[in-house]
Amino acid sequence: MPNDKTASKHSRQLLFSEAIAQPKAVTAQTASQGHTSPPVDQPALDATDRILQEIASVGRRLEAMDLKITDLTLASSSIRADIAGFRETANNLDQRLSEVEDHIATTPDQEEELKSLRAKLTELEDRSRRDNVRFFGIPEQKEGPDIKTFLSSLLTNHFGIEFSPPPEFQRVHRIGPSHKASANKPRPIIYTV
Repeated sequence: MPNDKTASKHSRQLLFSEAIAQPKAVTAQTASQGHTSPPVDQPALDATDRILQEIASVGRRLEAMDLKITDLTLASSSIRADIAGFRETANNLDQRLSEVEDHIATTPDQEEELKSLRAKLTELEDRSRRDNVRFFGIPEQKEGPDIKTFLSSLLTNHFGIEFSPPPEFQRVHRIGPSHKASANKPRPIIYTV
């Protein structure tokens, strides 16, 4: 038979474990049963109740902190992905900038070549104009539908120029846009021999 000291210790452990689970219920049960065990120390039970409430409060705070840490971890992962994307974009921009710098380095050579080509084009235009003849002051629409026949008859009848073989016109047309022509200032006629 266990001695009173062991039984008392065992009943206190049960009482303490029940107090942790439901501190107020144990206090009320102990008072209503009228146990012959030693009287329950009410201030100690109140202190235990407060400690348990604080432990529960700390547990709730830890759960809230755990949720916030999870959110921060997800945000951190998103930020890492964004940074990786920014790095890739920066690398692409750096590569394109290098290509542009290389292109700019060759620009002076291209400018010289462009100047040379423009000079050649101007010379070719000047040479092609050497065989052109312009007629000014001929009213608009005077030439009718066939400008080549009109110009041939103008040269023969008006200027008295006789051609042993009749001239072959490569091109005959008026110069400039028709909407700018007026009765006071008709567009000139140009023909290429």
